[in-house]
Amino acid sequence: MKASVLLKSSLLTSLFVITSCATTKYSEDISKNNYSNLEAGKIYKVTMRDGSPKQTILFRNVVGENIVGTAGKKDSTEVIIPKSNIAAVKDRRKARIAAGATIIGAAGVAAIVLSSSRAD
Repeated sequence: MKASVLLKSSLLTSLFVITSCATTKYSEDISKNNYSNLEAGKIYKVTMRDGSPKQTILFRNVVGENIVGTAGKKDSTEVIIPKSNIAAVKDRRKARIAAGATIIGAAGVAAIVLSSSRAD
């Protein structure tokens, strides 16, 4: 009985971990990267390849070899990031939703494990 509950709980946990990915990673070869999944008007956190601090941008569009946006919804400072310097782009909204789902899933798994251990 305990093995089946452990198997179910590990399957549920792995499901939440797999679905919680909200980061798109880019290779150093710019021609292989697809920036079409970035949506105008969304806030992204960009990880730089050169190790400089992450930048949060409100994405506008792709212009040549750069992505262009603003520093935020209230800050209209233009931000231009070269594609060659981008290591990863994280959608902040999806990351929050995934983190919430992971927490709820972990609580559900813990409840299943506790209830099954008390049933024995």
